[in-house]
Amino acid sequence: MSTAVANGITLEEFLALPDDGVYREVRRGVLREYRGENVTRRNKHHAKVEARIAKLLGIWLDRQPPKTGEVHSGEVGCIIQRDPLITVGIDVAYFDYDVANDDSRGTSFIDGAPILAVEILSPSDTIEGITEKVEDYLAAGVALVWIVSPRFRTVEVHRPDADPQLFNIQQTLTADPTLPGFSTPVRTIFE
Repeated sequence: MSTAVANGITLEEFLALPDDGVYREVRRGVLREYRGENVTRRNKHHAKVEARIAKLLGIWLDRQPPKTGEVHSGEVGCIIQRDPLITVGIDVAYFDYDVANDDSRGTSFIDGAPILAVEILSPSDTIEGITEKVEDYLAAGVALVWIVSPRFRTVEVHRPDADPQLFNIQQTLTADPTLPGFSTPVRTIFE
């Protein structure tokens, strides 16, 4: 659970906030602060799945033309929308190379939506919170969203203008045409 702090915060105001150990993000123009028991505690299952997904995407990316894109992980800070402002920390994301390397605004956040956003469910995640995040990603132009459940060993795939798809460990996850040629048995994400 988060605490809503202010409505209509600007990017400049958000970036000026202190680095005091409080996790913050802006969702639909509202600053949210996560403190104490409301801060997601990562565990070994979450970290392992995050590392596996980043590795699988990295292997796929190594087979693509140079400077096609970049894979980032570890709650990469991202400004996915400016009006209203939406900033998020993404578990694993694949960005267009130019978006990932645009330092023109002088911020440590990536300024632009990823092509793929991967959210790995934690015990503190709620259905409402994940639903809102998926809606925000898709509205901001993210082409592909994966919601990964280490507990149930499933991947839920969301795309704009399409019904969600659920993949289990008996199936193969593909990402065509968004990530051409990417394919992996779901089982490998959780091994």
